[in-house]
Amino acid sequence: MATVVTTAYRPTAKTEAQAARISIELGIPFVRRNKQAVGKLHEAFNADVLVAAKERLEFYPLGKIEPFFFHPNSSAFRTKRPLEQDPLIEISGLQPGDRFLDCTLGMASDAIVASQRVGERGSVIGCEAHAIIAYVIQNGLAQYGAMPHLTEAMKRIQVIGGIAEDYLAALPDNSADVVYMDPMFTEEITEASNFSPIRAAANYGQLTERWVAEARRVARKSVVLKAHFRSQDFERFGFERRVRPNTKFHYGAIKANKKNFL
Repeated sequence: MATVVTTAYRPTAKTEAQAARISIELGIPFVRRNKQAVGKLHEAFNADVLVAAKERLEFYPLGKIEPFFFHPNSSAFRTKRPLEQDPLIEISGLQPGDRFLDCTLGMASDAIVASQRVGERGSVIGCEAHAIIAYVIQNGLAQYGAMPHLTEAMKRIQVIGGIAEDYLAALPDNSADVVYMDPMFTEEITEASNFSPIRAAANYGQLTERWVAEARRVARKSVVLKAHFRSQDFERFGFERRVRPNTKFHYGAIKANKKNFL
């Protein structure tokens, strides 16, 4: 789907300059807003619309009037609890100084939690297949300042735009401690409303034998899967499922137990 970039309804010199810069960086057309509603821009250009607003980037997929924008989401409260008790940290065995690869970055909530855990000596990389979503998340991680306790953790995350399987295939053996995958649920979880504006635009690629095989090759400690509690991917691909009573999703892990780390 084509995308155009524009400004907020009432542009400023700053948002005009930002939109022009984004146009160059992403190679997408910059169109003047001229006080038009986003729906009118959808109709005029038959394209998704990226808005350079005053405080944030907002992405409006074609036909949607609610924007997608970056927010730390669940990481805001998860990082205020003991991190070793977080279900992702607990099942993955992630430790300070580790390397964490998030194959399905999405809103980056899990990546932020992981970054807080690994600290400045560690590293976190997040893959996002949709180029515009990746750009919005990358910008948000760098610019968001409303939660000072997460600022450094967010800035440490490196965003990679591309398909996770391909990125994994290009990595050396044992080049990450934990590889994490949270593919888009085939059954929608109604509580996960932050992603709803881009649900149609998001990548619905599901797990494959190649994806899991590459993840196992790259991971030194563990490969972790988060999926809907009805998902059969845990059993299909050999993950040890961790049942979480009264929740809509479970975690599972394949322990790698490798000793050599490049």
